[in-house]
Amino acid sequence: MACLQRLLMNQKLRTLLLLATCFFLFTAASHSFKTEQQKYPRVKTAYTEKEALITRQLAAKGIKIKEPIQLYLRAFKEEAIIELWAKNSSAKTFQLVDTFEVCSMSGTIGPKRKQGDRQVPEGFYHIDRFNPASSFYLSLGINYPNASDKIIGGATNLGGDIFIHGACVSIGCMALTDEPIKALYIYCVEAYNGGQTKIPVTIFPARLTVHNFNRLTRQVPTQTELWTELKSAYTFFNTNKKLPGISFLESGRHQVSEQR
Repeated sequence: MACLQRLLMNQKLRTLLLLATCFFLFTAASHSFKTEQQKYPRVKTAYTEKEALITRQLAAKGIKIKEPIQLYLRAFKEEAIIELWAKNSSAKTFQLVDTFEVCSMSGTIGPKRKQGDRQVPEGFYHIDRFNPASSFYLSLGINYPNASDKIIGGATNLGGDIFIHGACVSIGCMALTDEPIKALYIYCVEAYNGGQTKIPVTIFPARLTVHNFNRLTRQVPTQTELWTELKSAYTFFNTNKKLPGISFLESGRHQVSEQR
């Protein structure tokens, strides 16, 4: 009996040590990301100028910056805006925190399908890289081409290097002026630092109201399938303020569900 008790105690101790080690490594990794970012002059300047502002904006929605936060970005090409939605990780629903004007965006309505078409993508993406020393002040990379683009895109070279960035100039990217990119960049650093390593970004052709959806599909019927999928996600989020589940199918189409 004594041996069994010692064995159980040793197993519990090993489990506790393993959990403590994982927590330490996660915390250290998260801390080092923000610390490393702040070594860059533009990020340091952005924190000096914008940290108090974003703290107030979050607090106004009851969101605590000292607790892990999660973000969701919705971009609307026709309206030329990016919405920033946020919540603490423990909360169930997102709240609209800020809206950023896109001052430069090339191309037209419709997805990006090849290198050099100057199109801004449309679909379901996430932030996959941070560039604190960008040629366009600060930039947040989008994971184009995604799984759907790789299947549906007809070109051998689909292109890449799609960013949300500053400097107000665009060839296939969504450009802000430098002041708003400072705030958006800090928001994303804070979310990543808190553990959200994939910040979702949905890029819509426009706000997909019934009127806009019908208008757009009449204008460009070849994109009806993609826009139907985007409309499902748009409607679900507007209704629930929660992210829908997005699955990439073998056909290149998306399955939008209520479970994320």
